[in-house]
Parts: sequence; C-alpha cells; structure tokens
Amino acid sequence: MIHIAIIGAGVIGAAIAYELSLVKGLRITLIDKQVSALGSTGAALGVLMGILSRKTKGRGWKLRQTSIERYKTLISELEILTKQNIPVNHQGILMLRFAEEPIGEWENLITIRQSQGYDLEIWDQKTLNRKCPHIDNPRIIGAIYSPQDLQIDPKKLTRVLVKGASMNGVECKFGIEVKNIIYDTLKDSNLHQCYEIQTTEGNLKIDKLVIAAGLGATPLTITSSQPLDIRPVLGQALHIKLDKLPGNKDFQPVITGNDVHIVPLGNGEYWIGATVEFPDEMGEIISHPELLEKVKQQAISFCPLLQDAKVIKTWFGKRPRPQGEPAPVIRELPHYNNVLLATGHYRNGVLLAPATALAIREYWFG
Repeated sequence: MIHIAIIGAGVIGAAIAYELSLVKGLRITLIDKQVSALGSTGAALGVLMGILSRKTKGRGWKLRQTSIERYKTLISELEILTKQNIPVNHQGILMLRFAEEPIGEWENLITIRQSQGYDLEIWDQKTLNRKCPHIDNPRIIGAIYSPQDLQIDPKKLTRVLVKGASMNGVECKFGIEVKNIIYDTLKDSNLHQCYEIQTTEGNLKIDKLVIAAGLGATPLTITSSQPLDIRPVLGQALHIKLDKLPGNKDFQPVITGNDVHIVPLGNGEYWIGATVEFPDEMGEIISHPELLEKVKQQAISFCPLLQDAKVIKTWFGKRPRPQGEPAPVIRELPHYNNVLLATGHYRNGVLLAPATALAIREYWFG
C-alpha cells in the first residue's frame, strides 16, 4: 500500500487529503503543527472570484475553471458524507464599478464567459440602486454581477474536508511539527527520494510526500537545489453586526470594490476584509490598526449604513505569496522524484483548493 504524507491541513492540504482518499489502495497521513484551518485559511473570507477573474486562458484560468466545476459537486458530496452543513452564499458576487474605469474590458470578458458557459451582467447605476439600495457613493456608476461565483465559510469547509477525509480512512495527526525531510540519493542519478519525515513525535516512513504548508513550506524545501521562497502578505478583517439589515433581505450578494470585500453572513452580520500589508525591508510584517480602520472606512464609503455597525471582533492572517514564480506553486520539488509542492496560493487558496487537489491526484494517479 502506497503511503502518502501531506504536510499542512489548511484548505489546500485538507482538499488534497480528501481527493486522494477517493483513490483506492492508498494510506494517507495528514499532518499539521496545529489544529486544521488556523493558519492562512482561518483568516480567509472565502470569496471565490473565479468567473469575475480577468483570467481567460492559460494555467490561471484552467485552475479557476476546474475549481468552479468541482465545487458544483464537492459541497453536496461532503455534506452527504459527513452530515454536516457547509455555509455557502449562492447569491453571487457584485463588483462595484467606479467612474474612472473603462467598460470595454468587461464587455469583452462577458463575451468570453458566455462562450465558456458562464454568466456575467453589467449593471448601470439605476439597476444597482434598485437591487442594492444600500450602496451609496457618487463615484460608483454601476457594477458587474457574477451570479455563479460563490462565497464559502473557509474554516467550516476545511473542517468538513478533514472529517470527510478521515471518514474515508485518512489518518489525521494534529499538534505535530515536521522538522525535516529524510532522503536517499538514487544510484546513478542526481535525484533524491524522500523515504521518511522527521516529526516531533518520531519518524514516519512514507512513499510520497505533498508539502501544502503555506508559509511553513519554505524551511521544508531547504535541501532542494531550488528551495521555495514564500513570503507573507497580511490580510485584515473584522466581523460586524447591524441591528437593521441593509438593502433587500432576500438579495445579499458579496460586495467587492477596490479589493475590499463585504461578506454577508445572515442576521445582519458581515465580514469586511482585504489583503493590505506587505513585509518591510527586514521581512517583518505587523498588523497596523490604522490600515484595518482604512478598510472599514472604505466599506462604509460603499455602504454608509455600515457606520452604525457594532464590531464583534477583528483578526488578521498571513497569505503565502511565492517570489520568483506565479502563484500558486503546484509542481515537483526540484531533484526529488516523490515530493510535490502545493502551496503559495496567496489570495486564492479557498478558490483554487479543489483544482490543486485534482492536480496532485492526477499527477500521481491519472
């Protein structure tokens, strides 16, 4: 029986564990130094901007399209298996349009998406005011509405993926840190083969390894001729509650503008967040309250009713952004014949998790 270890139990590692659990004849171990969904995944908002993406071809679009299609079956599949609900907003994503933005690119994108079987709509200001009367800013002249894009609760999705994988036989080891990859150099070859990983609970013999550890992936690749360079980008968010539900209670899409997301949760509660801070010259990254306040004020400028909201909590998280290559990193670890990388998804971890999992599965098992 082939033994595969997956390092990292965020949404990427959890999706890989679940997808591989559908392949017969595998022994799978999912490892994380903490409980699942506490790293980058725990700070995500789960806004899946696939159809709204400007990507139309190549790897970037193919990954998005694969995830869009897999999500159509994955959610119900997991809910039936685990008997747990995954909160999903099926009311689409509304991208605000500002006066200075040309419309031509959106018209071209709509034509392309229609040819691909997806819907996008251009709303003028009158349509926006009618459907979302709580949006009120003189610079906003309309919106692009994507009815098929989703928003998913990232923590709940990840935990259900882990539960589904576990029910399918995956062994989950949390609170265990992987310290080192142990390998042999193959005879008459420059290739390494990982046969064991060293953990804080002893060594684990394996046949194949997936590194899906986000920012933790860099130290695990140090023995490669080309170690990963993954750097943090900070995202900040807040959870608010309104006494009065703004707009139409029966139509509550995700609203996004200038990279700030307003995510309805129901019962007058919302997440507001954005990816806002890059490392300084020393590589340090610190949460600055004034930047979170700027995110909040940007959301209020879109929807003035948010001014009256009560802040329930605030949080931040570090997004893994690869240097020197496009996000995400889904490939072999150089000079290893049995180690795959699935990391560096930056702001699209939840969106691209299903496609990443399928790519890992197809690479090894067709």
